Amino acid sequence: MSFSAVQTAMAEAGYMASDDLAVTLHLAISLQRPILLEGAAGVGKTEVARVLATVQKTQLIRLQCYEGLDAAQAIYEWNYQRQLLAIRSSAEAGETGSTVEKRIFSEEFLLERPLLAAIRQPQAPVLLIDEIDRADEEFEAYLLEILADFQITVPELGTLKAVSKPIVVLTANGTRDLSDALRRRCLYTYVDYPDRETELAILNSRCPNIEAKLAEQIIGFVQKLRAEDLEKNPGIAETLDFAAALMGLGIADLTANPAALQASLTTLLKTQSDQAHITREVAQRLAGRAA
Repeated sequence: MSFSAVQTAMAEAGYMASDDLAVTLHLAISLQRPILLEGAAGVGKTEVARVLATVQKTQLIRLQCYEGLDAAQAIYEWNYQRQLLAIRSSAEAGETGSTVEKRIFSEEFLLERPLLAAIRQPQAPVLLIDEIDRADEEFEAYLLEILADFQITVPELGTLKAVSKPIVVLTANGTRDLSDALRRRCLYTYVDYPDRETELAILNSRCPNIEAKLAEQIIGFVQKLRAEDLEKNPGIAETLDFAAALMGLGIADLTANPAALQASLTTLLKTQSDQAHITREVAQRLAGRAA
């Protein structure tokens, strides 16, 4: 599949990928290399993996990263409760020693977590490692070993090699600097907020019944709002929520009902300081410039 075919397929699935992103996705698929997508929260990095899984007609497996994430939560762990029950049952049956140990440390008692599950699918899935910069550096180092060989060693079972090699998408919001070693192993794309034309295409794709004038006003308003030095800029999902709110209120012109417009800003402004900053007067000024 060429990069233009990837771009077209993504668009048909509802994601307007830039040329740079489409090329990166094409190379990731053909070269079997992980992708690192970096950018502000809300620009659509996670959605890339979701739509890519749809395009590839495969499963999406997601690992949400956070501080303190360890191997047991990300890779595998043993089902301790079932193991205890099996030990008690074996003791009552007179079984002891290595026979019991071999039984309880078998596939029957292994709980797959996202990383192990991803390499054991019959069809290569899309593995989304979301917000890798929220995980500790120690986990990042362990992840490098898995991405290098696509195999996992379970001491009791040996080395479990990949049945299929997943398409790996890592996302980062800039919470901390990522290691050079991780960056070297990945193809890289910075995902920014879409330009006016692209965001308008996204809105029309997701809200096909929206009136053209309102759609133009919404995109103009949101893009000007992002220039207002907010604590949290509204992302694409917020733009779609804003459009849905306005359509639900029967608003066809942003400048027609200042009170309704101000009420609808709850879909865009997600902190107290941002809501205080964008007063009714500021909102009306932005709406007038977006018209």
